Amino acid sequence: MIKPSLTFLLATASLKAQLPADHAERMAKGLDMFKEVSGLLKEHCVKCHGGEKTRADFDLATREGLLAGVKDGVTVVPFNAAGSKLMKLIRHEEEPSMPDKKPKLSDATIAKIAAWIDHGAPYDAPLVAGKTPPRDKSKVTAEDRKWWAFQPLANLTAPADASHPLDAFLLSKAAGKKLTLNPPAEPRAFVRRAFLNALGLPPSPDEVETFAREYAANAEAAVATLTDKLLASPQFGERWARHWLDVARFAESSGFEHDYDRPNAWHYRDFVIRALNSDMPFDQFVDWQLAGDEFAPGNAEAMTATGFLGAGVFPTQITANEVERVRYDALDDMLSTTGSAMLGLTIGCARCHDHKYDPIPAQDYYRLLSTFTTTVRSNVDLDTNPQRTAEALAKHKAEHDRLTSELSAWETATLQPKFDEWLRSNPELNAKSPWVLAGGTITSKGGAQFKALPDGSWLAEGPNAASDTYVITASSASPVTALKLEALTDPSMKGKGPGRASNGNFALSRIRVTAGPNDGGKAQEVKLAPGAFTHQQNADHLSVAASLDNNASSGWAVDGQIGKNHAAIFTFADPATIPGGAKLTVTLEFAVNTSHSIGRPRLSLCTGGAPVLDATAIPAEIAALAPKLNTLSATERTTLFNWWKQNDAAWKEKERKVAEHTKAAPKTLQPVLICAEGYEPLVMHSQGPPFLKETHILKRGDTNQKTATATQSFLQVLMRDAEEKRWAWKPSEGSKSSGRRRSLANWMTDVEHGGGALLARVAVNRLWQHHFGRGIVSTPNDFGKQGTLPSHPELLDWLAGELIRNGWKLKPIHRLIMTSAAYRQSSAASPEKLAADPDNSLFLRAMPRRLEAEAARDAILSVSGQLDLTPFGRGTLDENSRRRSIYFTVKRSQLVNSMVVFDAPEPLSSQGQRPTTTVAPQALFLMNSPQARNWAGTFATKLMEEKTPEARVHAACLRALGRRATPDELAAVLPFLEKQSALHRASGQSDPDRESLTDYCQALFGLNEFLYIP
Repeated sequence: MIKPSLTFLLATASLKAQLPADHAERMAKGLDMFKEVSGLLKEHCVKCHGGEKTRADFDLATREGLLAGVKDGVTVVPFNAAGSKLMKLIRHEEEPSMPDKKPKLSDATIAKIAAWIDHGAPYDAPLVAGKTPPRDKSKVTAEDRKWWAFQPLANLTAPADASHPLDAFLLSKAAGKKLTLNPPAEPRAFVRRAFLNALGLPPSPDEVETFAREYAANAEAAVATLTDKLLASPQFGERWARHWLDVARFAESSGFEHDYDRPNAWHYRDFVIRALNSDMPFDQFVDWQLAGDEFAPGNAEAMTATGFLGAGVFPTQITANEVERVRYDALDDMLSTTGSAMLGLTIGCARCHDHKYDPIPAQDYYRLLSTFTTTVRSNVDLDTNPQRTAEALAKHKAEHDRLTSELSAWETATLQPKFDEWLRSNPELNAKSPWVLAGGTITSKGGAQFKALPDGSWLAEGPNAASDTYVITASSASPVTALKLEALTDPSMKGKGPGRASNGNFALSRIRVTAGPNDGGKAQEVKLAPGAFTHQQNADHLSVAASLDNNASSGWAVDGQIGKNHAAIFTFADPATIPGGAKLTVTLEFAVNTSHSIGRPRLSLCTGGAPVLDATAIPAEIAALAPKLNTLSATERTTLFNWWKQNDAAWKEKERKVAEHTKAAPKTLQPVLICAEGYEPLVMHSQGPPFLKETHILKRGDTNQKTATATQSFLQVLMRDAEEKRWAWKPSEGSKSSGRRRSLANWMTDVEHGGGALLARVAVNRLWQHHFGRGIVSTPNDFGKQGTLPSHPELLDWLAGELIRNGWKLKPIHRLIMTSAAYRQSSAASPEKLAADPDNSLFLRAMPRRLEAEAARDAILSVSGQLDLTPFGRGTLDENSRRRSIYFTVKRSQLVNSMVVFDAPEPLSSQGQRPTTTVAPQALFLMNSPQARNWAGTFATKLMEEKTPEARVHAACLRALGRRATPDELAAVLPFLEKQSALHRASGQSDPDRESLTDYCQALFGLNEFLYIP
């Protein structure tokens, strides 16, 4: 018997579960059949599939190629011809028929091929001489790992031929071309560069002068001092956060057609600013954005950081047949952004097939994708700044204690004597009112919660169900002849209510009362009749009487008098008189219209006298004191005083101030958009669940072609001598979370065995890019084979190593860069350098570059004196805002025009670098927009403080450009100002000199010298 070949066994290893028991014997017979079948395949098939060409990626030249068709769409199932799609194609039962555009093979030939497949479809040699089996692309090889980005960090020491390590690396590379660094930039240019680069704001004239003076005394010390000052500035985080927000595709709306707002997404922007200002270690920065809720579940900042995962686009109108596809799109957005932002890899390209360029098999993609299987967006209440909250609460408490102490002292000194005098007058409490406040308890079947108020009413809070039922229970020792239901107003409701509906109305569909003994005996329903009322919407189906019928679509409503208190009396056909006291249950049903329940109900019981509508109810415990006013105990006296004082106008005014201050207590919690597991998911308009319980490996990314359930793993090419269990983290029993995202973060920050080396390279490359205008790798989001090679690989690895050796702190790397001679050099371009290094890839001169949209606008606001430096908080779409541009709300369908015109990107996917265009709308914005004119006008007003036109021109240049005007500029500008003043005077302007100076300031804003980092 011929034994199976090793090649055959290896090729079928993944199919062991499908092998028949007699597979070895059948395979041996199949090898005999192959002698004849191979000739048939060569004659009819191989020419198009593995010989001269390989159509549809279907290669019959080797058995491995034949079986690969299982993955690529042309299925051949060993030992199962009936289940092999290939047989349907050669029988011409499906398209495309084979052979293509030729007659069908004979039945005998087809039968021989089928029998061969039923016997395992074995090969004993390739059908094409020299043909080797196709590589299994699901496996990453040692050769794949030789790509520079996948290598461990080189253990390097900086060359010793320069005083600064960065300069040493650059000079070593430049030596081959016999080039060197430019001399230092002029101090005034350098200080402007440093400010604009680090803070996105220009230096003031005083800051320029101070640096120039210190630089002249000791250049190195001046640069170091300036660098430390800038890195410690709170504006540093606002500048550098914008770079990361581009990478994170941050926005505050969902995108697509409806583009619903995400009103709580801005907290993530503030987290990034705070993290960069505090120099949070970059590995922690990554950890928290991927799994802050798993690393530090009690930390609001860590929870907020997970907004990174949820910042992408997401449709908000999802039909049932779109749910699964949309969910995979959402997972892809999380994974693709994570890959680009943190590893500089285009992982998303492997969604439909193995990556065409990088060693990222589709299998790796889906196993990574499973990390986010149950990760969803949620709005969670968090204390986002505990220290600030504690300070605010302490301040509020101190003020509240003062107010309450003053009120208590006033009550003792002024109000108590008035109360004593009132008691001496022997008031008749029972004569005051027939009504007694019901007290008791209230519940809601719709989930509303109730806050008991001092006046005996209850304020409904929380959920407002489409239909609801309130149940009020109360007791009375005296016979009850009627009840009064009040619907009171409150500022918390639309139009002050008194209803919870979107228009402030309510609609009571039915009121029912049962009465029974207090001891729990049988209760009976009380027959009610409508009495007096303040207002009813109409006399028909929206009347007080309509609340007593059995029609759920009719009832008492008050539209026409929204924002007013209302009341209705319901009389009892027979008094509710029960020995030992009656327990009353009042049921209020709200089903006439959607969410039309009463927002602040109050119930009073009539226990004597006529039920008058406008009579004020008194509490039962007060009425009980009437017979013994002259023999009150201390406790009873206090109870009566506390009721009596509520009718005193002066007391009510003082109490109102205390109550208002109580309501003004600082909010300790606010809703934050996070992306985590186990929290209530944020679902818009979807006909399906917010997440899938499993992630499947999809054939060609098609949700209709699932091949297997994906279990978490990572990129093989970045798993050195380790398995995924090395990084696996399991949460404690009962945790809301799966632990998969923390496992991903563990792998990603592992320098020795995981993705940490590449993570560090990508991070320092981004810093270099924003300091020098281009990265050491000029494709910051792609370190794969389609990206550019590093211009200075040793420098990149050394910087990455420095980042790690400094505990992943970013500010030491910033400081390294900003104190180097390379960063400080001038931008002069000699013919020799332009010829040898035209794109400045050797970094041997400074490259002037235009400010990004945000920095350009902030610079104009700064020099015009309008910049509002208030940090953090909710953003705005108002282009007239004076806050820094990072606080513009990023709404995907309504991007801020002044940002877009200066190349701010659309936040649809990770943006590693912005383009810099020069287009007419930029000039038109600076010349014609009302914002630019307003900025220039405010700038001119400041300059008018100078006494002469010449002094004003010098002051303008100092503020805008960091230098005085040159003689040539004065010679041009002074006549311009005179001419413009004459034109404005002729047009009737009240202050022509200011208007002419405004024209000049507006021109300054359009100068390259103003808009470019020197």
